Amino acid sequence: MDELEAGEVAVELDAQEPQEVLAWAIDRFGSELGICSSFQAEGCVLIDMAHRIDPKIRVFTIDTGRTPEETQDLIQRIRDRYAIKIETYLPDANIVQEMVTRHGINLFYRDVNARLLCCQVRKVLPLRRALMNYGAWVTGLRRDQWATRSDIRKLEIDHDHGGIVKLAPLADWNEDEVWAYVREHDVPYNSLYDKGYKSIGCAPCTRAVPEGADPRSGRWWWETGAPKECGMHCSIETGGFEHELASLLGSHEKPAKPANGIAFENAAKTSVAAGIHPAHGLHPGHQADKLPKS
Repeated sequence: MDELEAGEVAVELDAQEPQEVLAWAIDRFGSELGICSSFQAEGCVLIDMAHRIDPKIRVFTIDTGRTPEETQDLIQRIRDRYAIKIETYLPDANIVQEMVTRHGINLFYRDVNARLLCCQVRKVLPLRRALMNYGAWVTGLRRDQWATRSDIRKLEIDHDHGGIVKLAPLADWNEDEVWAYVREHDVPYNSLYDKGYKSIGCAPCTRAVPEGADPRSGRWWWETGAPKECGMHCSIETGGFEHELASLLGSHEKPAKPANGIAFENAAKTSVAAGIHPAHGLHPGHQADKLPKS
């Protein structure tokens, strides 16, 4: 889908209900479509909606290795309720090991750049690797969640992931509408919501918030003036964590002297494992001619 078509479709979809957006996407992309869910309320609502349209809908998640036990319990309930397979992508174990060796397991409490480095390793790179398997993806983003999300459309070209289509069917919904759907359809949800949590991510980086507080104020609460984003849905550049990230990735790309292109291919394979596709994360069907030959 090019920019012109995407703009025309986005105008049409912006006036439609989430179920209509999902029905359009399922019809257009079929098995190339995936719902990306961290199993917050929005993601659970989208799974319920999509499953009613197509029980074979693909669902995937990024398991950072630091998710709360309550989230893992919910994932199993979702599996059982809808009889679906949840495709799970984990961060590269070698890169995580190197990061923890250098900076400690809870490096994110030290400063914003250390936190963003952890988010890159545990979330952003695995997402990039996951999206190599899809032609379009669905998110639970809403415009009222945070300032960086206020202008999202229900359909956009995702330039951060090689130009595939990114959908946000709930873009114009508010929190009350999400929970009204949960109650009406008895959608499984994370038990942490009943304990005062409003936005749920990794266990060490999430806490409950007082009634009436900004829902995302419980994420990375120790930071001041930093964006409440991890980089999965918007590019973040600070000039502070990028060099260390490159160093972590480079420590696992040590090819010997090139011999018939083997060194390049090994480096490329390592990059794919880390979530960096030789064709910049594009869906394989879009970039097959740019992949290194085996």
